[in-house]
Amino acid sequence: MRHHLPAGSSSGGPYAVDVGPESAGWAHSSLRVLELPPGGTHTFDTGDSEWIVLPLSGACTVAAADDFGHDTFELTGRESVFSGVSDFAYVPRDARTTLTSAGGGRFALTGARCTRRLPARYGPAGAVPVELRGTGTCSRQVNNFGAAGVFECDRLIAVEVITPGGNWSSFPPHKHDEHRPGEESVLEEIYYFEFAGHDGIPGLGYQRVSPSGAGRDTDVLAEVRDGDVVLIPDGWHGPSMAVPGHHMYYLNVMAGPDAERAWLISDHPDHAWIRGTWPGQPVDPRLPLYTSPPAAPADTGSYVSDTPVPGSSPVSE
Repeated sequence: MRHHLPAGSSSGGPYAVDVGPESAGWAHSSLRVLELPPGGTHTFDTGDSEWIVLPLSGACTVAAADDFGHDTFELTGRESVFSGVSDFAYVPRDARTTLTSAGGGRFALTGARCTRRLPARYGPAGAVPVELRGTGTCSRQVNNFGAAGVFECDRLIAVEVITPGGNWSSFPPHKHDEHRPGEESVLEEIYYFEFAGHDGIPGLGYQRVSPSGAGRDTDVLAEVRDGDVVLIPDGWHGPSMAVPGHHMYYLNVMAGPDAERAWLISDHPDHAWIRGTWPGQPVDPRLPLYTSPPAAPADTGSYVSDTPVPGSSPVSE
């Protein structure tokens, strides 16, 4: 398996990124990035997977139809991943889904093989918990739109992470490749990257993944740029490093075989101590880059909970 997929190397058909169980060599997680021109439309069958349609830039209409009915959602979207939280749409397995965009844009389709069929739903931007995690140079912002315990899915877990230029995220290095009830989950993970430019100069960053044990030998040290993907079937992952002057965005997509949909991780024993330094440092004053818009009372109906994920979360992305 190639674990670092530079921009363009994972494209397929209409998708700028097309990663699934077959191409990744695993069993559960998928990511597609669809680029639509103004007035563009695209139809796909969800098959044996559930999907969240998340605008990266632009707005779209999402229509999903199956034997149980037809649902249509208008997604307001956003200008870019650095400009604000986006609304999104959940579409179930075994459905035909059509995206249409009057103004054009880029749309992430985050997917996971699943067994339960859940209803199609709209996820309002105002109900997405925005969390500040870490302090000092480990400060980052997490948009928990599809986190476990926040939005109900059968298997899919998906969040967005924004790391200010010069900071490290996914640190301390951590893993989720062993089933240890209450302590660690088994989750395949996809990282999709975008960067804020400066005076026309594109941004970049670095991603590290190191082996975590016998039979778990994923080893990556990659320079990552706009549109790059890193696949993490196992291993200690982190840090994700944003070069100074360029904010880094990554979309995390995860799913696994465990009966419980949970995001439980183990810190690398050599670096876990860094968490103890966080209470003595302020959060990077550049954060939050933005917050969720005010939520309407009806906006929380699709959510398991509208309470923000606490900053003391054991998760380290």
